[in-house]
Amino acid sequence: MTDTIKLGTGTSSGNSPRRVLLSSFLGSTIEFYDFLLYASAASLVFGPVFFSNLNPVAATIASYATFATGYLARPLGGILFGHFGDRVGRKRMLVLSMYLMGISSTLIGVIPPSAWIGSWAAVLLVCLRLVQGIAVGGEWGGATLMALEHSDSKRRGFSASFTQAGAPAGVAVATLMLGLFAGLPEDQFLSWGWRIPFLFSAALLVLGLWVRLQISESPLFEAAMKAGGEKRRRTPLAEVLAAPKPLIFAVLSTVGNFILTTSISVYGVSYAAQHGSNSQTALFALSISNVVMIVMALLMGRLSDSLGRKPVMITGFVLLGLYMYPFFGWIGSGDSSLIVAAFVGANILQSLIYGPMAAYISEQFGTTSRYTGASLGYQGASLIGSGLTPLLLTSVYAATSENILSVLVITSVAAITSAVFLAWGDEPRDRNLQDL
Repeated sequence: MTDTIKLGTGTSSGNSPRRVLLSSFLGSTIEFYDFLLYASAASLVFGPVFFSNLNPVAATIASYATFATGYLARPLGGILFGHFGDRVGRKRMLVLSMYLMGISSTLIGVIPPSAWIGSWAAVLLVCLRLVQGIAVGGEWGGATLMALEHSDSKRRGFSASFTQAGAPAGVAVATLMLGLFAGLPEDQFLSWGWRIPFLFSAALLVLGLWVRLQISESPLFEAAMKAGGEKRRRTPLAEVLAAPKPLIFAVLSTVGNFILTTSISVYGVSYAAQHGSNSQTALFALSISNVVMIVMALLMGRLSDSLGRKPVMITGFVLLGLYMYPFFGWIGSGDSSLIVAAFVGANILQSLIYGPMAAYISEQFGTTSRYTGASLGYQGASLIGSGLTPLLLTSVYAATSENILSVLVITSVAAITSAVFLAWGDEPRDRNLQDL
């Protein structure tokens, strides 16, 4: 069997590649809605609600620290879900990851404030954030591989980009939901308004499960199991670590994307709010930019099928790294139209990196360890690049007397580092996945 499974040629409705792409898109949308809703809430809400005993700067830093715990858990989720996804199948793990995410996000919406239960509020918040991280750690790899492994070999970048497009869709819905309630009077927003978007996760869980339960298992995975892949002695993690070069390059080639993304979507919202914009304007600007990014991620994934993953992604790093200089000036202007334009421009450029990235990472690994390898590559990069970025940028900005150049140095170094490793590594577009 080869890896050339034509789009639209599935033998059953559950095995239709189009249905699989829809499942990957919707599943990723729902999972990242939940995960990134937390990011926006961390910058606007959790400080005064769960860390009210601290001064505003310390409360914001503490809130970002809980945000980082989710990223610490993501590699663990990648290992756990990757192991069983490479052993028993992609689909089962995707259903489980959605259950965990939906339930944990809904429960965040009912945590009492610290004024009621003291430090237990922060403890519950951290525990549920860890569950979120584990769930997302398992979600991305499985959703990407289901799309990739059902795809024609000439359209893998486009197919895998449906998972990538789901992330900005989730961000758009999350920021839109939070932005709607951010228009409430501040006391109402902090007491109950911010909770509604989290409780909405329960409805999204039902929708996601309905879609995901109807798809069939990856044909490449089933072929590998029939060929004796289930009899191998090494665990998937051992296979990945025995030849670590693909994992190392997957992490270092993409870590800059996560630093830049978090600088835009999390730190950028907080920075805009601190420099004359209200929270609602910044959130709506981010939401609009992510709607644009949904389409752009798919287009860039398709472009990478023609030009290669590396040229498209390297171009994105160079342009986005340069763009960060005017970006912070525009979002700090207090001008609503400039803020919207700044976020839209940033996410258009980021799509050059983000659209092809799912295929680029997944194509580095063989079928019997691809779930584990791809998950570790993506989640390892996200841990380094996203988990600590808001905390780092806030701390450096404060330590340098609020000099934005300190932030720009960090984003520039991140862009250059990943561009160099992309140029150094191999082009994976034309690999036969069944031969890996």
